[in-house]
Amino acid sequence: MAESQFAIETIALTKVFPDWWGRSRVVAVDNLNLRIRTNEIYGFLGPNGSGKTTTIKMLLNLLHPTSGAAVVLGGSSSEAAVSSRIGYLPEDSYLYRYLTAYETLDFYGRLFGLPSSIRKLRIETLLDMVGLAGVGNRQVGTFSKGMARRIGLAGALINDPDLLILDEPTSGMDPMGTRQIKDLLVELARRGKTILLCSHLLADVEDICDRIGILYGGKMQVEGSVRELLEQTGETQIRTHSLNESATQRIRQILEEEQGECEITHPMDKLESFFVRVVAKAQQEMQLTSGAGAGAGISGFLADKEIVRQLGILEQLVSAEPVQNPTITEADAVTIQTQLRPVTESSSPDNSLLRTLTASKTEVPLSGKMESSPSGAAQQPKPAEAVKKDILEDLLGRGKKTDGTTTPTDSKTDGETAE
Repeated sequence: MAESQFAIETIALTKVFPDWWGRSRVVAVDNLNLRIRTNEIYGFLGPNGSGKTTTIKMLLNLLHPTSGAAVVLGGSSSEAAVSSRIGYLPEDSYLYRYLTAYETLDFYGRLFGLPSSIRKLRIETLLDMVGLAGVGNRQVGTFSKGMARRIGLAGALINDPDLLILDEPTSGMDPMGTRQIKDLLVELARRGKTILLCSHLLADVEDICDRIGILYGGKMQVEGSVRELLEQTGETQIRTHSLNESATQRIRQILEEEQGECEITHPMDKLESFFVRVVAKAQQEMQLTSGAGAGAGISGFLADKEIVRQLGILEQLVSAEPVQNPTITEADAVTIQTQLRPVTESSSPDNSLLRTLTASKTEVPLSGKMESSPSGAAQQPKPAEAVKKDILEDLLGRGKKTDGTTTPTDSKTDGETAE
């Protein structure tokens, strides 16, 4: 690949911290070769003391490496032309406690040499985006830790950076704020920004990152796309609409005949999603709060960026708002998780299984969800009578496209969103 395809590249990057007498004591980062592609969300993971923050500081020229080199945006972050294109949120929020939120962002804007008129517009946009528009005149020393992280993120975006380096961006945030930040990062990546995300909240990283790397002892232990690292190929999970007791028993019997173990349960909603719905309802009722409000999402100067990639499947699940369904709810769905164990590797499939599955057909109505196209236009679902699925199609996990063709639901790969 050409060098321009990497926003960050390290070559044998090493950092050794000596003791008072100059002797080598701690190897914080050991021969690290890291490549982060342009327009990628990269999860940089590892336990405490694994070298994540040290690596970030070397990328930003805040620490000098003992050996090796780091290339950021095609150059070195010590160059003003490169550092002006980087936004950084450190692990701890370093804020002047007697400045207001507005004054804090104005100070950051002055550091980048932004004109007064541009600073004013960007500050208003960013305060609204991170949910602090109502407390812009409060001193940041009175903010909670989560609110301080919000103003820190706004400060990292004041210069409209090409590369965003975030160290624990959701630390201390409530679930509502965490969800808003995840949605924000997904949208920023869609509009061309590269994001290096360092976090201990693994569920958040799993939701939005294209690739992840796990560091331990200053060395890269494993690296790859989220899907290829987490997919369990030894098990099969089938999700379908609500089934009656008779169909459930037939499926259970078929799996027992195939010597497979199965567990049939109702799916659980994520606590984060439930929490977000409860708080969103209170916000819609205009209930008063002295804390952070709902973020307005991407707008202003950030929204002017051209969309360079479409939402992937996982990103759609993160960023999409819950859709109310008048006929079928999530509680009606049934998750069937099976782990099939064939008797021998060469055993041939039983034709009676196919005949059993295709013996009867059932009409399954559409869920009624509206998918959002990249342009934001909603597509209406087709009438239920126009769609027929038999039990075999449901068990194979096939879904309907809006044009009526049938495709496997997991046909999209992570590579489509990473490039």
